[in-house]
Amino acid sequence: QFGSLESKTHHFKRILHSLQVEFNEKPDSFFFNDGQRRIDFVLVYEDESKKENRKRSFNKKQMRKRQVYESNLISYGLQLEATRSVLDEKIIFVKVHAPWEVLCTYAEMMHIKLPVQPNDLKTQKSAFSWFSRPFQVDVNIIKPEQEFFTAPFEKDRLSDFYIHDKDVFFNPATRSRIVYFILSRAEFAVKGSVKRFGINKLLDSGIYKAAFPLHDSRFNHQSEDPNCPNERYLLYREWAHPKNIFKLQPLDLVRKYYGEKIGIYFAWLGFYTHMLLMAAVVGLGCFLFGYITKDNCTWSQEVCDPNIGGSIIMCPQCDKACTYWNLTITCESSKKLCIFDSFGTLVFAVFMGIWVTLFLEFWKRRQAELEYEWDTVEFLERIKWAPHGLPLLCDIFTKYLTPQAATSVTASIISFIIIMILNIVYEKVAIMITDFELPRTQTDYENSLTTKMFLFQFVNYYSSCFYIAFFKGKFVGYPGDPVYWLGKYRNEECDPGGCLLELTTQLAIIMGGKAIWNNIQEVLLPWVKNLVGRYCTAVRAETIIPRWEQDYHLQPIGKLGLFYEYLEMVIQFGFVTLFVASFPLAPLLALFNNLLEIRVDAWKITTQFRRMVPQKAQDIGAWQPIMQGIAILAVVTNAMIIAFTSDMIPRLVYYWSFSVPPYGEHRSHTMKGYINNTLSVFDISNFKNESKPDPLPWFVNQTTCRYRDFRYPPGHQHQYEHNAYYWHVIAAKLAFIIVMEHVIYFVKFIISYVIPDVSQETKSKIKREKYLTQTLLHGNSLKVIKKTMGEIADKLVKGADSSFRPKIE
Repeated sequence: QFGSLESKTHHFKRILHSLQVEFNEKPDSFFFNDGQRRIDFVLVYEDESKKENRKRSFNKKQMRKRQVYESNLISYGLQLEATRSVLDEKIIFVKVHAPWEVLCTYAEMMHIKLPVQPNDLKTQKSAFSWFSRPFQVDVNIIKPEQEFFTAPFEKDRLSDFYIHDKDVFFNPATRSRIVYFILSRAEFAVKGSVKRFGINKLLDSGIYKAAFPLHDSRFNHQSEDPNCPNERYLLYREWAHPKNIFKLQPLDLVRKYYGEKIGIYFAWLGFYTHMLLMAAVVGLGCFLFGYITKDNCTWSQEVCDPNIGGSIIMCPQCDKACTYWNLTITCESSKKLCIFDSFGTLVFAVFMGIWVTLFLEFWKRRQAELEYEWDTVEFLERIKWAPHGLPLLCDIFTKYLTPQAATSVTASIISFIIIMILNIVYEKVAIMITDFELPRTQTDYENSLTTKMFLFQFVNYYSSCFYIAFFKGKFVGYPGDPVYWLGKYRNEECDPGGCLLELTTQLAIIMGGKAIWNNIQEVLLPWVKNLVGRYCTAVRAETIIPRWEQDYHLQPIGKLGLFYEYLEMVIQFGFVTLFVASFPLAPLLALFNNLLEIRVDAWKITTQFRRMVPQKAQDIGAWQPIMQGIAILAVVTNAMIIAFTSDMIPRLVYYWSFSVPPYGEHRSHTMKGYINNTLSVFDISNFKNESKPDPLPWFVNQTTCRYRDFRYPPGHQHQYEHNAYYWHVIAAKLAFIIVMEHVIYFVKFIISYVIPDVSQETKSKIKREKYLTQTLLHGNSLKVIKKTMGEIADKLVKGADSSFRPKIE
């Protein structure tokens, strides 16, 4: 089974046995027992000789695979030290250390960029730095990282690199990444001519229970070990603690401790949150404008007027079960509609179309800066082996909680519950399809999964909103000739208050419910699991536990890592941009959620989870084009919401054309008479038997009812056909969509053209670094060659002189 590897097992058996040591009673140490060799990785397994629930032959097979694997790690130059658990004698921890020679060899193989010399370019401070100073982290607590020019590491040019101290030249994140690179390639078995290798397969088969790099200290106490940097403690105190909710993030320390992939995520999340501040302020202003001016809303006053709305009897909105109703029951709904369906909403929709472009373009610049500063512009990726609200708002909504609103809220809550259930199904399907594809690299795998998962989630989260915005109540016919789906089910009509309010309610509940549910999953579940684990091992309170065992009892991060964090935020980004014309408070809710989300994610990975394997990341991957697609779609959706879901265009058409002659009777432009003009008349004798409602006592003398549409009245030669008002409104809606889209897209194009993807300062740093790389590394090589060639030339000349010189007799 093991082929030529079998011989290695016996050779290293005695070595592996000799590497087992007792715990030295130093719980804060992250060194081997000698206090010199740093622990770069920890492997955890269960001693097969202590197992009772499996066959002996199976246990022996697992042990042989593990012994072969560890012997190969030693042959690659890694150093191992094993220690038995102090809480469970069946558990053994294998500590892994990478010596200097191994680090240098694999740093060159992996093309890791390392410091050449300190950055000597002057950095221009931003004109707005004074504004952000109160929100910055105290530099006396977390000192800024020194900037260096870097170059791909080469062992033969060691003297050209800035090595102030060998012990810190490779930071812990780089050391762990190099060790994981080796762990992913070490062999443990050979079947026929096929080699089996990699720590991931060993984890999947249960040969190892866990593999992780160590946290450097406890998160809530400084280490007593003078050699411990206590970076985890600093991150918790200055980054993850709730008191820092309004502080800027120490991104350089996050990147140094967790790696570039984690750093990029928090940099993007922080940038997105900062940009939301501007959108939230404008959205809140538009909401307050609508709230303040709602009492001056003429058409809402007509609905609530007993002499106007009180005298209008509306037709039933469904067959048989529904009956006639008075327009005044929508009085409160019309007042709410005045808040959200105002001129301020139009301004905000245009603003958000421009805001999303600014956000994406400025993020490209910020991302380019991080790519340079964090040396991720050119990195070789490893192959992926074996992929298997506010008090004011509360008062408002309580005041306006009508039976119709209660029905809408209930429907939205049910919809949200169904969405959460379908999420589980879609996730399993997306992972199964992606695993079946067998992508070549980790990034290919994540990008493929990202695309599939987002498409599933797009349908899941947004389908109800698209339905309410663009389909519900749009194709219903009229009372005498309703439209039926499949010839049997009557198409659903909007709430009496209009579909815009239903869309607003749906958005508020889904956004709010999703934020609450995600926080429960991200905070409460890991905390409860760790709490139960601590309770089940109460002996810990009386036992000194080593650093590696403390980390082992934390929660694993999961194979997909940050995928779900990105997915959560991009789905939120869609809500903030796609349907913002119906809910201007969406950016404000997103801002509050994200201020909390940053600290929740930081608290979670710092206190509740094992330290993740540091990974390089050049950008945010497939999420960037997804957001660009959302930004383009958002212009269309918001234009169509204003045109087809809100009543803004019909009101403008009435005000400018149908309130004055030849269509209207008023001498000047006005909104008076709008309600009566936009409600068509229906003769109740024209009801079909299957949709005719039961008569009511108070409706005996009525012969007509009203409905929301623009049709000729009964008795007209074109009765129940669309009238001139309808065609004017359709033309105005189409014109509005075309004009709004072209204006916003034109502005977006100008912004994209004016704002370069890479700032001039970053370009200067890149040029300076390339120059230094050429002069320091390649220039020194040329000097050595010239010197060597000069010495050879001198020897040749001397040899030639001696051969032609006459002999002395």
